[in-house]
Amino acid sequence: MATKLDIFSDPVCPWCYIGKARLDAALEKRPDHPFVIEWHPYMLNPSMPPEGMDRREYLQAKFGAPDAVVKTYLPIQQAAEESRLPFHLDRIQRTPSTLDAHRLIHWAGLESRQAAMVSALFRAYFVDGRDIGDRAVLTEIAGACGLDATLIARLLESDADVAEIRTRDAEIRERGLRGVPGFLIGRTYVVSGAQPTDFWVDLIDELATLA
Repeated sequence: MATKLDIFSDPVCPWCYIGKARLDAALEKRPDHPFVIEWHPYMLNPSMPPEGMDRREYLQAKFGAPDAVVKTYLPIQQAAEESRLPFHLDRIQRTPSTLDAHRLIHWAGLESRQAAMVSALFRAYFVDGRDIGDRAVLTEIAGACGLDATLIARLLESDADVAEIRTRDAEIRERGLRGVPGFLIGRTYVVSGAQPTDFWVDLIDELATLA
C-alpha cells in the first residue's frame, strides 16, 4: 500500500540537504518502499530580497561573531561528513532568495522530476556554490533536469505561481511548522529534523508489516 510522504524543505537549508541524503540511503536499502514523495515549499528567509545577500553579511547579521558561525556550522559539517556528502560552504558567495527555486521545484513536480530537481538544487548550492536565486542558473539547472529550459526562462520572468508558493509557505507556518526539514507521513504523523537512515529503514519495515 502506498504511503504519502510530504517533505517540507528549503534548497538553502543544510539540514534539509543532509536529511534528503539520509532518506535516500534508506530508499536504496529498501527499493520496494511504499513512499510516494512530494516536496513542499518552506522559505527560511521569506523576506529575502530577490537579489539575495552577500553571504558574509548575511551570516554576520544572523549569527554575529565569526566564532558563532563556526559553532553553528560545525555539527552540520560533521553530519555531512558522516553521510559522505560533499559540502563546500566556502564556495557560497551569496545567500539567495529561494522563491524562484521553489517555483522550479513545483514545476518539476508537474513533470514527475521533483526528486531530481531538489537534488540538483542542493548540489548547485552546497557543492558548487552557485547562486540559486539567479534565474539564468535556475534555467540551466532546469534544462539539465529534463525540463524545457526556454519555457522555464519565460515562466521565471513572469509571476507564475509566485502567489501559490508564498501562500503554501505561509499556510504551513500557520499550522505550526517552525523549521525544516519536516516530514508528514501518511498525512497523519509529523516528524521534524534530519532523521537518521535507520529511522527510515525501520519505518519502511514497519509499514510493510501493516500492508
